Parts: sequence; C-alpha cells; structure tokens
Amino acid sequence: MNLREKLESLHSLRNLDKPQNLTTEISTDLSECPVCGGIGWIISINEFGQKEAVSCKCRENILLKQRISFADIPPVYKETRLNNFTLSAYQNPSEKRIATAACKKIKTYLDYFSEYKKSGLGLYLYSETKGSGKTRMAASLANKFLDDGYVVKFATSSRILNAIKKTYDKDSKQKENELLEDLATTDILFIDDFGSENLTGWVNDKFYHIINERYINKKLTFFTSNVAVEHLDYDDRIKSRVQDMTYQIPFPEESVRQTQARERNKKLLSEIL
Repeated sequence: MNLREKLESLHSLRNLDKPQNLTTEISTDLSECPVCGGIGWIISINEFGQKEAVSCKCRENILLKQRISFADIPPVYKETRLNNFTLSAYQNPSEKRIATAACKKIKTYLDYFSEYKKSGLGLYLYSETKGSGKTRMAASLANKFLDDGYVVKFATSSRILNAIKKTYDKDSKQKENELLEDLATTDILFIDDFGSENLTGWVNDKFYHIINERYINKKLTFFTSNVAVEHLDYDDRIKSRVQDMTYQIPFPEESVRQTQARERNKKLLSEIL
C-alpha cells in the first residue's frame, strides 16, 4: 500500500459512520474478532426494537495500527514520549538551562494546542549541534499526537526528496503530484533535518509546494534543523512562510548523543573490569 492509499484509508476509516462501509474497508483485518465477527461494529436491539451499532474495540485497534504504520516514526523513537525526555543528559549547566527553557515553551504550546492548531502554528526546533535532542523531542511530540488520534507523518527532508524521485521510476505506483498532495494535506507533518539537503532549484520548488500548501491551509508542520530559519539556504518565499507558520525554539549546543555514548562506554568498561 503506497502513501496515498494509506492516507485515503486512514481518512475513510476515521470518518466512517456506517457499519457496512467498515466491513468492506477492513474485513480481512477484523475477521478474527470474536466479538463483532469481523464487521467492526456490535449490533444490538434497543428498547424500541430498533437496531443500534456501536464501534467494536477491534476497529479502534485497526485504526491505531494503520496510523502507526502511516506515521513511519523511526523504530529507535517508537517508545519516546515527553515524560521520558530527560534533562539530566545535559552536562553543561548553561546548555541545560537552554534545554529547560525549550521544554517549558513546548509545554506551554501543548497547554494551548487547540488554539495553535486552529491557526496552523507548529514548532521549529533548531541548534547547530547534532544530537542535541531536537529529533528526540520531535519524535516525542509525534508520538503524543499519534496517541491522541491524529494522522501524523514523520520523515527526514532527504527521505521526502528520495520518495519524490522514486515516483519518476517507470514502475512506480504513485505519481509525484499524489505524493506531494499527501504531504501537503496530512493532519500533522514532521520534517526532520530540514535544511541539511543539497539545495537546487528542484529541491527548492518541491519544498515550496509542500510548505506553501500547508501554510495557506493552516496545516500543522513541525521542523527540526541545524540552522535558524533566517539562515536557511532556501529562498525568501520558503523562509518567510516557515517563520510565519512556526514558533522557533532554540535547543542546546551540546550533543546528548555523545554524552550517552561516553556513559555507555564507561559502564561497559566497569563491567569488564
């Protein structure tokens, strides 16, 4: 199932209100359910002798599995959540203060999420240092929104570009305009490592299409990057839109990844000795 088919399936399932539609959509997935018998709904007779249908638990499970598959969050971040994002990994006091401030801003954002969602305001997490926690935080947010029932897509900028290029293959089952439409319309899009790609006119045009469509339709977009928005190599059309559609939050200039690697090495050495 390609990206467009997954998205169409998710939206059709999420908006279903008739039992017979669910049967045709996912009957093969529900055939083992002993409660509903594979239709996704539990049928009962009310006090007036009329049939009533309530959603079966298996339907919710199928929806969740499809949303998780579509989100495509990297396996290393599958269990990453906001409550296990630890500040203790930062060793430098000044960098830990920056991380603490970033977490407070993100908490405030989530407290007023419904308002920000209406205005299409996402987040832009940035720092020059690789491994500073930007992607981990973005994945934590993606998992939260996924848990909350939103249709989420998580991808690095290079992966998005590679997916577009694959649509040019003669045996590709998806057209370029279909893929771009999917990326432009999904509920919440996370673009990781934005600005790290080699910029060409073609790359600029593809990201302009995605970002502009999401901007004008107030679709939530989250970015992580190694540069501040104003220092992106993209043209001013993209930079101005990213600035207007996100709240920019700096992250520490300290690599948590390196600190954790050193701690693992120390632990291994101590166990050997």
